[in-house]
Amino acid sequence: MTLVQDIATRGVTALLIFVIGRWLAKFVTKLVKRAMRKADIEDTLETFLGNLLYYVLLAAVVIATINQLGVQTTSLLAVLGAAGLAVGLALQGSLSNFAAGVMIVGFRPYKVGDFVEAGGVSGVIEQVQIFTTVMRTGDNKKIIVPNSQIMAGEITNYSANPTRRVDLVAGCGYDDDLDKVRKTLEDILAAEDRILDDPAPTIAVSELADSSVNFVVRPWVNSGDYWGVYFNLTEQIKKRFDAEGISIPYPQSDVHVYKHDD
Repeated sequence: MTLVQDIATRGVTALLIFVIGRWLAKFVTKLVKRAMRKADIEDTLETFLGNLLYYVLLAAVVIATINQLGVQTTSLLAVLGAAGLAVGLALQGSLSNFAAGVMIVGFRPYKVGDFVEAGGVSGVIEQVQIFTTVMRTGDNKKIIVPNSQIMAGEITNYSANPTRRVDLVAGCGYDDDLDKVRKTLEDILAAEDRILDDPAPTIAVSELADSSVNFVVRPWVNSGDYWGVYFNLTEQIKKRFDAEGISIPYPQSDVHVYKHDD
C-alpha cells in the first residue's frame, strides 16, 4: 500500500510540476516579451526570442517532471543526446532552417512590415519564426518560406531606405522637338506633389534607339509612394504627349520595293 501511495504521490507531484511549470514558462515568456516591447525591440526579434525562451523553459519543465517520476535524468539525457544526434542527422534541413533563423534575427536583413524579395518570392514580412518566415504577397496570399532558402540567396529589401528612385523611360519621335519634350516632362514632374525636391529629378536623353529618342525620367519619392507615383507618371506622360502633339513611337519597319524592268 505504501508503494502504491508513493507512486501516486510521485505521479500527482509530477503532474503538478508539469502543469505549473508550463504555466510559469508561458508567464515568464509573456513578461520577457513585454519587457522587450517596452525597450522598443523589433517585433521580429521579440517573437523569435520569445518562442525560443518558451521552448527552452518547457524542456526544463519536462526534465523536472521526468526526474520527479524517479527516472534518472543523467542516463536519460545521455539517451536523449544520442537520440538527438540521430534525429539531427535526419533533420538536417530543419536544423539549417533554425540556424538561418538565428542569422536572420542576428543580422536583421528585414523586419516585420518590410516589403522584400527573398527566397524566390516577394511580399510583406508578417512573421519571422524559428524555422520559417511568413510573407504576404501583393494579392493577399500567405507564403511560408524556409529560412535556409532565404539565407541561401539574395535578399532585396525595398523598405530598408526611406526613399526610392522611380525609373521611367519616355520615348519620342526623331522629328519631335527635344527641348519641348524635356519641358513637358519637367512640367509633369512639377505637378506631382509626392516627388521630392532633394535629390532633384533627372531628365536626360539616354538613347538614340531604332525608332525613338529615349529620355530617362528619374524622380525620387518616399518609399511608400513609389507605385502611386510610378503609375500616375506613366499615365500623365501619355496624356500630355498626346495633348502636346509629341509622338510616342512604336517598333516599325520601312519596306522599300524596287521595280526592275525586264
